[in-house]
Amino acid sequence: MNQMQTQAADAAAAPPIACEPGSLHALVLQSLDDDQAQEIVSIPLEGKSAIADHMVIASGRSTRQVTAMAQKLAERIKHAGFGPPRIEGLPAADWVLVDAGDVVVHLFRPEVRSFYNLERMWAFGDAAGAAGAA
Repeated sequence: MNQMQTQAADAAAAPPIACEPGSLHALVLQSLDDDQAQEIVSIPLEGKSAIADHMVIASGRSTRQVTAMAQKLAERIKHAGFGPPRIEGLPAADWVLVDAGDVVVHLFRPEVRSFYNLERMWAFGDAAGAAGAA
């Protein structure tokens, strides 16, 4: 999973993460960057899971920012013609899931993100320090 570590390090330093221009993945990354998401990490899931092609994990500074990022992301995805994504977790906004089909986005408050540590789980231990590297 060396490529995974490289992507996590690149994301922590500053996006861009390699993706096809005009793709749903590129739209998600640009939207999160525009909304000042923190510690954006993109995990390729092809060959690991059939649920999506990419998982994107990012943090917001507060529940208000997490809510705003999720709502804006959903609007941008829909307006770009990718269909309406499913959103879970908005009332509390500690952890919001935006399921856009080929890309699944997890938006967290920082302390909730560090507790669940999804990066480590999906890297099978290879990116254990990736979330806290920034």
